[in-house]
Amino acid sequence: MGLLDTILGRSKPVRPDLDQLFAVPSAALTLQAATGLTPTGLGSVCFAGVEGSAFARVQQDVRELLDADTGRGGVPVEFSRDAYGYTWLLARQPPEDTAALVNDLHAVNTLLQDGGFGPQLLCSLVAFRDGDGRALALVYLYKRGTFYPFAPVPGGTEKRDNRLELEVRAALGDDLRVERDLSRWFPVWGAPGL
Repeated sequence: MGLLDTILGRSKPVRPDLDQLFAVPSAALTLQAATGLTPTGLGSVCFAGVEGSAFARVQQDVRELLDADTGRGGVPVEFSRDAYGYTWLLARQPPEDTAALVNDLHAVNTLLQDGGFGPQLLCSLVAFRDGDGRALALVYLYKRGTFYPFAPVPGGTEKRDNRLELEVRAALGDDLRVERDLSRWFPVWGAPGL
């Protein structure tokens, strides 16, 4: 970063660190102890819609990699597109195996990044739920290298449980690199797996 960048208040973008995802299994234990939220075994990767044969090849590689996992029990990886044109990949693992889910999400991100689609990666999320029906996603922002909690209020309305989100932020501050800028805690309404 140069002097002019410092004077103008510009900063270098954070380099994506996909290995941050490997902190989620231990954070899940902290989250369960602090809030009663447990992993659901569902996780998603979101990326900007891209077309073409190169992307089709990467998509096929992702499908083969994750569908070949014998722990999946024959459940295929699901691709979907949301109303904004973003593509979502939904991965499944047994709820008690958050480490395997994180490995799947990391593999997908790595395949996309290595295939030249890193700039299209937006976020990854791991879903949690408690006995009262509250849902939460730990969202990893690819371009920021940080996590934030997203807690939609049950019932299908587009409202957030801000109290729960702040409670989770406080609980996980030592486990994950939590995004400090609350304006970057974007809602992911209707995210697959949540």
